Parts: sequence; structure tokens; C-alpha cells
Amino acid sequence: MSVRNWIAVSLAALTLPPLAGRAVAVDTQFIFGFTMGADVGELGEKEIEFGTFGRFGKGDGSYTALTQQFRLEFSPIENFRFEIGVPVTYHSIAGVTDLDDRQQVAFDGLSFEVRYRLFDRDRGPFALTIGVEPHWARVAETSGEPVDNYGTEFSLSADTELIENRVYAALNLLYDPELTRSRATGSWERQATLGISAAATAQLRPGIFFGAEALYLRTYQGIGFDAFAGDALFVGPTMYARLSKDLAVSAAWNIQVAGGAVDSPGSLNLTNFERHRALLRLEYNF
Repeated sequence: MSVRNWIAVSLAALTLPPLAGRAVAVDTQFIFGFTMGADVGELGEKEIEFGTFGRFGKGDGSYTALTQQFRLEFSPIENFRFEIGVPVTYHSIAGVTDLDDRQQVAFDGLSFEVRYRLFDRDRGPFALTIGVEPHWARVAETSGEPVDNYGTEFSLSADTELIENRVYAALNLLYDPELTRSRATGSWERQATLGISAAATAQLRPGIFFGAEALYLRTYQGIGFDAFAGDALFVGPTMYARLSKDLAVSAAWNIQVAGGAVDSPGSLNLTNFERHRALLRLEYNF
């Protein structure tokens, strides 16, 4: 299904009659694709998450990077959730300018995330959640080379119910400063990513959502904003399906439609980012 058709299907839900039967509470955390909803789970909820994040395509050659992550999530108190993640990465690189050819699978470190919901949709027109995610990585995200990478992603997630039990929208802001040491040369680098994303999704049937999102990213050579390196705009479709009370699957696909890198001509930024981004996530509550 093309992006145009996917969006058309999602927007068509606006004209559908209200869902029959008793409304079921919607947990918005994963219904928007890459964009995060503001919900953090019910008090005492435990969840296992298996997620695959793929990045594909550079300016030339063949490029595939996959991250498979296992995460354990728990909400020990109301409006608070913490998560521990263990990622494994796969890189397949051949003939890409400025990158070494590489075929490898590697354990990629640890991440720890805490999210606190400041207020929910019952207390106002929208819900708002802040998140902090320290992370340590052993593999460079783009090149796959061995590194020691330390960073912390700060996020702000807001969502709202546009049409009761039917259409939802979300907005995310993120800032991710990082410090990286190359194990090959011993040199240190500082970099930062600044991003904003927006998404909307429609519940076509109880527990079945289709939507679309847009993500704008800027990258800097430093932890501040004084050494701009490039930017990129991604758009694409999203889906979420609750298969049972305890099991759900979600997916998203983004394609870069505009961007630019410093000292690199062209209408896309395939130096700092990739042409395609894809996400597949399975969550199980217990």
C-alpha cells in the first residue's frame, strides 16, 4: 500500500459512524508509530517488548542497519514507567561512500528509560509526559564500527483525542546529546540530535489503528546547536493492532522526502540519515 493510499484509508475513518458497543480504554503509547503517545501503562502493569528498527539506503552502494531490542517495562506507581533495554545490531554495508564494507551482528549495550506523565487526557485537553533515556552503545549507529558511545535522550510527548474513541493525535520533542570514543583511534567526538514529530491515527475497529506521521531531525557536531551538520524530513504510514488483552503489534515506515547535509549537495541528506526507516514492535503484558 502506498503512503497516499494509507493516508486516504486513515482519513476515511473520520467519516465513519461511532464505534458500536462499549468504548474500551486506549493506551496511546505505541499507537502512533515512531512517535510516542503520552500514556505510561496502568499501575502495576508489566510488559515485555520486542522491537526491530531498520534503516535502509544511502546515496550509493547497499546499506542495511537493523537493531533488535528486548525491553522490560514496569509501572510501579501511578503515572510512572521505567524500562530496561538490551539491543543487538546488524549491519550490512557494501560500496557506500565514506563507510567501510561490513557484515556483522553485535551486542550493542544497554538503555534505561524513565517516563513520567504530568497529566492525562481526563484532566485536560491533552496528556503530557516527560522522558529521560540514558544509553550506552558499543557499535556506531551508522558505520557499525566498534565504539564506546554514551548519551541521554530527553523527550516530551503530548497526545490528545480529537474525536472520542476514534481519532488521536500526538506531538513529540526530543534532544539526544552523545559522546563517542572510537575504539580504533581513541578519538572522541560530540554530537547531538534535535527532533520534532507529529502523528495522527484513527481507530477503524476496536483496537485497530491506521495513521500517518512526520518526523523532522537536525544533527549537530557538538552537544550544543552551534555546529549544524544536516537535517532530514521523514513521512510515512503507521499501524497498531491489539490482538488480545495482553498482546499487541505495531509498525511504521518512514521515507525521507527532504533534507540536506553541510557541504553535500542534493535535496536529501543521505550522509547523516538513511532513505528509509522501518519499525516493527510486539508487546506482551503480563
